[in-house]
Amino acid sequence: QVLLAESGGGLVQAGDSLRLSCVVSEGTFSRYTVAWFRQAPGKARMFVGGVPMIGPAYYSQSAKGRFTTSRDTAKNTLYLQMNNLKPEDTAVYTCAAGQTISMLPSGFRSWGQGTQVTVSS
Repeated sequence: QVLLAESGGGLVQAGDSLRLSCVVSEGTFSRYTVAWFRQAPGKARMFVGGVPMIGPAYYSQSAKGRFTTSRDTAKNTLYLQMNNLKPEDTAVYTCAAGQTISMLPSGFRSWGQGTQVTVSS
């Protein structure tokens, strides 16, 4: 089982930047696809960005150009750099790991607890 723990959320203003971190179990990056999802109140969980075991990172249309996800294998940490944040980015952000080639939530078996990001206008 993969353990994941997010940190870095908080309250920021529109236009600000924020970097989320997700510490994962050792060896996760070589065996699993890892990704970030977010869920706003009353809405479904949505894919934000992810890194497959092999290949480049993928992003949702809303994240493309503003968010960057990367992984540091030596630190067993997945990052989500979020720039030019907007109020509609307000959500609980969660990292996940799964042996999947798609970025659908159903393909991920291991999830962190999530971290709240609130963007004020």
